[in-house]
Amino acid sequence: MPDAELVLRSTRVITPAGTRAASIAVAGGTITAVLPYDAPLPRGARLEDVGDHVVLPGLVDTHVHVNDPGRAEWEGFWTATRAAAAGGITTLVDMPLNSLPPTTTVGNLRAKRRAAAGRTHVDVGFWGGALPDNVADLRPLHEAGVLGFKAFLSPSGVAEFPHLDQDRLARSLAEIAAFDGLLTVHAEDPHHLASAPQRGGPRYADFLAGRPREAENTAIATLVAQARRLHARVHVLHLSSGDALPLIAEARAEGVRLTVETCPHYLTLTAEEVPDGASEFKCCPPIREAANRDLLWRALADGVIDCVVTDHSPSTADLKTDDFATAWGGISSLQLSLSAVWTEARRRGHGLQDVARWMSTRPAGLVGLRRKGAVEAGRDADFAVLAPDETFTVDPAALQHRNRVTAYAGRTLYGVVKSTWLRGQRITADGAFTAPRGRLLDRNP
Repeated sequence: MPDAELVLRSTRVITPAGTRAASIAVAGGTITAVLPYDAPLPRGARLEDVGDHVVLPGLVDTHVHVNDPGRAEWEGFWTATRAAAAGGITTLVDMPLNSLPPTTTVGNLRAKRRAAAGRTHVDVGFWGGALPDNVADLRPLHEAGVLGFKAFLSPSGVAEFPHLDQDRLARSLAEIAAFDGLLTVHAEDPHHLASAPQRGGPRYADFLAGRPREAENTAIATLVAQARRLHARVHVLHLSSGDALPLIAEARAEGVRLTVETCPHYLTLTAEEVPDGASEFKCCPPIREAANRDLLWRALADGVIDCVVTDHSPSTADLKTDDFATAWGGISSLQLSLSAVWTEARRRGHGLQDVARWMSTRPAGLVGLRRKGAVEAGRDADFAVLAPDETFTVDPAALQHRNRVTAYAGRTLYGVVKSTWLRGQRITADGAFTAPRGRLLDRNP
């Protein structure tokens, strides 16, 4: 009989071997065994029986803009990690931009960690940034524990985080490849963006025309060529263009070390339903048409797209004006991502086993968090307990995000998160939260 302080029991547990009734033994924050449902309770263990609610591995969101320090009025570690916990996310990885300073030097990483210390309700890791002038900082950042690097191929929207041109991309990627690091990239080609019609105003159709699929397709082709040449690890962030999928599939079949993510908003929202002036739907690259969404779902089912993460990119409400040209681009969805994806996945015939793979197992694997992402012995006892058939209507006032602006307002979603557990401790249930228990994570050696 394994050691256990806690046994979490459910008739439906998502494990790597499938969904089954099971009792999960936990000791010291680690899963010690996944036992048969009716296994005897280990001596001294406390039983938590969640009945028919589904136990998933805690979600891992590798694309979150916390914006702290420096722009904490947009979001912050306290609010972002509460929202994550409320949505079943137990680990997030913070992007290096939109905070001041950006995470582009070891000193700036220390400032980021100081801002987060003692204020995280879930575990938090950090990306470093690759800028035109910081190639010499990349290896020290890697050695200091960042999980990888973020770069833009077109303007980022904030002056302190400039994009890489072709030459600087090659230099940065060569340096990162030298220590087998991971470069994640916002892939939109600046020349295609510059030549597209740029019209201000409230019409979503005008904004969409200004961010054409060709900008993504061309940038991804550039990344494929560089990854192939350098045998480097490259990850395409927030894919929205279905046109790029054949190129991605072909490159991967050739052995190019390319991974790809998409986001809940590309899988659940469509251009046809975005009201004019509703900049809560604005993001870059943009939400595209329903037919394009179908292509993304097919690629996700086929494994061409690896994972689903939020790109949670909040701002204060005043920056979400009704002019799509000047409004801040970003969608807040940390608390709603699991329910949003599950709602559309179930409609398309996918199961929670698939959702756990897309939103927990594969993101954890992407950044090398070997203790995360699965309900199995030796992993952290991180769980999301979900009532998959219950529904709720999204009320912005009920969100934990600092600024309660959401593209999902008024939508009815399936999947109510009943409780979230971090290393065997329940951190939220029924709207109540414990004191922060999150840890700051380094890259695994």
